[in-house]
Amino acid sequence: MYDFAILWDWAAFAVRWVHVITAMAWIGSSFYFIALDLGLRKGPHLPPGAHGEEWQVHGGGFYHIQKYLVAPAAMPEHLIWFKWESYSTWLSGAALLMIVYWAGAELYMIDLAKADLAVWQAIVISAGSLTIGWLVYDTLCKSPLGNRPTTLMILLFIVLVAMSWGYNQIFTGRAALLHLGAFTATIMTANVFLIIMPNQRIVVADLKAGRTPDAKYGKIAKLRSTHNNYLTLPVIFLMLSNHYPLAFGTQYAWLIASLIFLTGVTIRHYFNTMHSTGKGPHWTWAVTVILFLLIAWLSTVPGHDSYEETEARELTSFEQRFASAEGFDEAHNIVLGRCSMCHAREPVWSGIRWAPKGVFLETESDIARHARDIYLQAGVSHAMPPANITDLPPEDRAKLVAWFRAAQNPVETPNEG
Repeated sequence: MYDFAILWDWAAFAVRWVHVITAMAWIGSSFYFIALDLGLRKGPHLPPGAHGEEWQVHGGGFYHIQKYLVAPAAMPEHLIWFKWESYSTWLSGAALLMIVYWAGAELYMIDLAKADLAVWQAIVISAGSLTIGWLVYDTLCKSPLGNRPTTLMILLFIVLVAMSWGYNQIFTGRAALLHLGAFTATIMTANVFLIIMPNQRIVVADLKAGRTPDAKYGKIAKLRSTHNNYLTLPVIFLMLSNHYPLAFGTQYAWLIASLIFLTGVTIRHYFNTMHSTGKGPHWTWAVTVILFLLIAWLSTVPGHDSYEETEARELTSFEQRFASAEGFDEAHNIVLGRCSMCHAREPVWSGIRWAPKGVFLETESDIARHARDIYLQAGVSHAMPPANITDLPPEDRAKLVAWFRAAQNPVETPNEG
């Protein structure tokens, strides 16, 4: 039987698939061109206007690549634009944000212990912060700081730390890190869409009109491209973080995310230097390891409500809907008996120290809040428990399905008298 919850989960899977594919294409081309640009060499026979060249071998053939720092003397007949990888990554990521976090705001975004938000308020903050972030960043780049790239990068890092802290004061730890990734990715794609591509179109238009292009457009595009290069690795970490509660399930999640941006700088600095000189500075790896060990230590500080606090809290309307549905008592007992030994604030299953995915299933609030996950993972599929290690029988899975569907389709009781 197909229902909305199943189709919605498959829609999320499909969009995530597209997002990963397009991100691979964008990141791959970005890393390739950075390495190519840094590896260019000047030769005695370069044509007029050429900045450098490089010979490469791949797939059984040789490639001879030349770069013109401003533009060639004449417009080539065939010109390939690299833009859709970036656009498709952002569009699919935005769609995934809406499907998972906006539509599931009561579960994945809103943390009542931090901010008592309505769903629409959480969505407005989510969307608005991405827009405001770009405007702040773009203003800094267009200011005189644009001529001081190191100072600009430091200010950009301060902005990212402030946003990391701010998100963590409002959203769940999982949503905070994801939004910081979306915040950064929005800056990166806006750089391509609003700065790099328009500047390249100006150069192309000048060539077609027989004018000599102004070098400033290439300089501006290069600055934004460099920022994108250093931001790529942290964005990947933040997009993966929702699978690892050690990254988001702590009160220091915002600091972990901030330190990840520093590791992105050290790692990219190594590879950028290696592509440019043939030898990378090995000290960057030592710094990266130290930062990562610090991150691992910060991750052990808990950031969730205790069992007693959650048990005493009044159920939200979202949770009440599932807690009052027919079959909840049976479902509650099944989950406590088959799932809570791992999905607990202090797991008792041997070898498990933190609840998988940061999902707790101990209190009525926990179980009602995660009704959809229970339905999909342990009801209609056999994903949980892993390998059915707690021997959850088919009849109990059927009861979990019946409970969720009863909450989705409540039967109205006629008024008497």
